[in-house]
Amino acid sequence: MPDSPPLKPLRFIGSSLDDLREFPGEVQRAIGYALYQAQLGGKSPDAKPLKGFGGAGVLEIIEDHDGDTYRAVYTVKIAGVVYVLHAFQKKAKNGIATPKHELNLIAARLAAVRKQHG
Repeated sequence: MPDSPPLKPLRFIGSSLDDLREFPGEVQRAIGYALYQAQLGGKSPDAKPLKGFGGAGVLEIIEDHDGDTYRAVYTVKIAGVVYVLHAFQKKAKNGIATPKHELNLIAARLAAVRKQHG
């Protein structure tokens, strides 16, 4: 059996881990598996580039559960690490766009990670 590729480290930024832990168990498992695929160097079919962040550098995992939508946003483009930048429940019922205040938080956390790695 061939060796598995090494797992990239997984780091949660800000409150993202605590926020993820508030999600229903089924959603946590689905997002966790998608993040595991990212750690292996792959991409879950549930992960899509987040608009406004320049291509595939920032991805979001979207999970629907009992009429609610949950999202986790991560990047794999910095120092070979999977950084989970944000996890949140989408509250707005109109449209699929990510709310501006959520995008601002993601951008700030991404900037902080980039600054840390110079």
